[in-house]
Amino acid sequence: MAPVRAAKQALRRAIKVRVAALSAEEKRRQSLLVAQELFRHPKYVSSQRVAVFLSMNDEVCTQEIIKDMFKWGKSCFIPRYERSSSNMDMLKLNSLQDMESLPLTSWNIRQPAEDDNSREEALTSGGLDLILMPGLGFDRFGKRIGRGKGFYDTYLERCSKHPKGKPYTIALAFKEQLCQEIPVDANDVLIDEVLYESHQ
Repeated sequence: MAPVRAAKQALRRAIKVRVAALSAEEKRRQSLLVAQELFRHPKYVSSQRVAVFLSMNDEVCTQEIIKDMFKWGKSCFIPRYERSSSNMDMLKLNSLQDMESLPLTSWNIRQPAEDDNSREEALTSGGLDLILMPGLGFDRFGKRIGRGKGFYDTYLERCSKHPKGKPYTIALAFKEQLCQEIPVDANDVLIDEVLYESHQ
């Protein structure tokens, strides 16, 4: 798999350069457009249990989306990544205030603490209807390139074993993260859809 790995590394570097060139204002503008697109999406409207990432600076901002989920009474789940492995859990977020009080990781994103065992994990209860996916790059065939740790691929495998089955997956992207085609290997799980500006 070395050629695929090398191709992915080169692509990651190229995408990072493109996204780094975006101003804060432009990222905010595209993030709001993607959020509006999502709010009209039938899968989002009908989903009750939704997993969403807490965005980093080079990702579509998810704050408005999280606010909207609480407004409509959806159950909101957010990732807790384990640095030492590719394991990730989706834990229930109780409110916007709850989000503000989460500890910051070394990646500068908020997530429930390692010893916080009071939260519901999505797969130990009713599963998920929808996962909003982060990533570095996407193509129009549902291929995604992440940061190389495999957190989401591993989690989607776990989802497929849940009685509810694999949730629908929508990636949120800046149009600068769109690629012609992304090289994939056997472990890469395809996503159902990518939302970005001008996506019709």
